[in-house]
Amino acid sequence: MTTEHRTTEPLPDDLPHLRRCVDLARAALDAGDAPFGSLLVSGGAVVFEDRNRIAGGDGTRHPEFEIARWAAEHLTPAERATAVTYTSGEHCAMCSAAHAWVGLGRIVYAGSTEQLVAWHAEWGLPPAPVAPLPIGVVAPTVPVSGPEPSLTAELRALHARAAGVAP
Repeated sequence: MTTEHRTTEPLPDDLPHLRRCVDLARAALDAGDAPFGSLLVSGGAVVFEDRNRIAGGDGTRHPEFEIARWAAEHLTPAERATAVTYTSGEHCAMCSAAHAWVGLGRIVYAGSTEQLVAWHAEWGLPPAPVAPLPIGVVAPTVPVSGPEPSLTAELRALHARAAGVAP
């Protein structure tokens, strides 16, 4: 059985939140971590934000996973369903699953998994230890928007810097 997973373009109102996610990704990189940042909006306000924290050896310390954990503890099921997660990079399979299990709403990302995989291949980097699945394959009921083309060059430069290559 094949299911089509549709992704829409980010909306103009999404751009300030995506911009903040890229800033958080830069902060992660400046702190010696992989360049990813995310935030959660509920009721029109940013209620939680984080950046990647995997440099210490815990590969589950993705900001999207932290959002799912935080939301499960602090938001009602109804609030989680209407909350929007913004992130600099499309959720990995682990984070997509956590997002769906907690019952969070829409995901908006600046850069796609497809883009990141292509950049890593271009730079000769080894593949990640987890299959690079789109959100819709892992969490087919979650509405998804992305990537945001206006942030592509900046994201590519951050990931190139992380990889130690010229953008």
